Amino acid sequence: MAHEATMSPLAHADDHGGEHHHETPNVFGFWLYLMTDCVLFGSIFAAFAVLRNQYAGGPSGKELFDLTNVGIETAILLFSSITYGFASLNALAKNKTMVLVWLAVTFVLGASFVGLEVNEFTSMIAEGNGPDRSAFLSAFFTLVGTHGLHVTCGLIWMVVLMVQMMGPQDLSERMMNKLACLSLFWHFLDIVWICVFSFVYLAGVM
Repeated sequence: MAHEATMSPLAHADDHGGEHHHETPNVFGFWLYLMTDCVLFGSIFAAFAVLRNQYAGGPSGKELFDLTNVGIETAILLFSSITYGFASLNALAKNKTMVLVWLAVTFVLGASFVGLEVNEFTSMIAEGNGPDRSAFLSAFFTLVGTHGLHVTCGLIWMVVLMVQMMGPQDLSERMMNKLACLSLFWHFLDIVWICVFSFVYLAGVM
């Protein structure tokens, strides 16, 4: 009885589905993954902090960064977290159609963010300011590129979940946990980007 009292509601759901005892460990395991990602980004931020003033005669952040464009990127990514929140609320209400709608909106916003980031990178490289120009730019491309790669992986994950939900079946507890894990990942990327915006872009132009 004590064991049952400590289990999550998801662990009790769908007693006849044969998968209810596996959901909570999956989410816990994903939290462990996010902790390793924190270590990864922490290491890259530390490297950037060491190399941020190593310009090798090249341009500094003040000369390169356009806060207007970066502000648009930031607004898009933050708004995508709100739209994903709407998807989560509709998932709790078991409204699969609206979950798909809000996931599609979130995907468009996330893809727009990645597109703007790729455009920034290609413009800088075309002007001769690629990652091989200086240690500062190497650290910049590594940090921002790693975050962009994570967003891209999140978009692929989102498409996979949308395809899986397009059948006639209702939202299962397994699918609910998949959506919850993606939610954790997506909001985590928002937090990382706020740090990138503050520590890299904003501090770089001051």
